[in-house]
Amino acid sequence: MGCSMLIRPEELGAEEMYKLLTGMVVPRPIAWITTLSPTGSVNLAPFSAFTFVSPKPPMLAVSIGHKAGVYKDTAQNILRTEEYVVHIADQPLLGAVHGSAVEYPPDVSEVEVLGLDTLPSDEVAPPRLAAAPIAMECRFRQCIEFGETRSRLIVGEIVRIHLREGLARNGKIDTRALNPICRIAGPTYATLGEITSLAPIAQTPKS
Repeated sequence: MGCSMLIRPEELGAEEMYKLLTGMVVPRPIAWITTLSPTGSVNLAPFSAFTFVSPKPPMLAVSIGHKAGVYKDTAQNILRTEEYVVHIADQPLLGAVHGSAVEYPPDVSEVEVLGLDTLPSDEVAPPRLAAAPIAMECRFRQCIEFGETRSRLIVGEIVRIHLREGLARNGKIDTRALNPICRIAGPTYATLGEITSLAPIAQTPKS
């Protein structure tokens, strides 16, 4: 049988639509981002509307919204400094990722609150998280606002990548070794679970 429930998006508010979308567009990778506040504090927050948009140069896109008309600290910090670090967290960091979603004042460092160690970045001012298996130093490249809520799609170029030893094999990431966490809906997360590999799809020769 086909779908039996019809939903008209124009009849729903932004929050109602958000709840539906975050339950349908799953699983979503999490961008765990460090930035610097105006006072120099290290801000840390997770965002799950996240993907890559270009391999050369490598570029990441993260959608960041706002609350009560005020954009989140991460978006403000990125647009002001044009530098940030995107981390991929693994299962042991799940509690810290969830804890970093708490809304603190801009001058409060989530890194300090959570007791996370940092390391200096090579090319950008915000530090990277020592415990994260992947850290991607980024420079801001473009911001596009979408919809009535004016959500900001922030695109940045990766200028340095830090990988935990053993993650890269033959130029590829060992996903099982990475063991990343992903977001579902609400305060709900998942891991990869069963992984299935199929035969590569044969390419049709060009005439």
